[in-house]
Amino acid sequence: MVRDPLSSESTPSAEDICSALDDPDCREIIRNLENPMTASELTDQCDIPQSTLYRKLELLTEATLLEESTEIRRDGHHASKYAVAFDEITLTLDESRSLAVQIDRPARTADERLAELWSEVRKET
Repeated sequence: MVRDPLSSESTPSAEDICSALDDPDCREIIRNLENPMTASELTDQCDIPQSTLYRKLELLTEATLLEESTEIRRDGHHASKYAVAFDEITLTLDESRSLAVQIDRPARTADERLAELWSEVRKET
């Protein structure tokens, strides 16, 4: 995994998430990510210039709305793949009258849990 929203040490603010979701290009990317895709696949699918697309992917991954992983290729030219990293986002007004955000994430598969476990083991050795 390149970027895993579940392992992020800091949760993005409600403002960061709302900012990402307010962007029409970001919403278009999310709409088209039914299955994980590379940036070049997204450029073709969304009709967004590649330089703009990379900025939007960065915005979405920083807001933990996308998960970035690496597709290993035999030719050695590995590629990042992006997938939607949430099922539902809930905004609420907390006790201090500030916006609070809750992100419901999809359930992890056994392979993802094992990869996460190995990643944690490597950090400690």
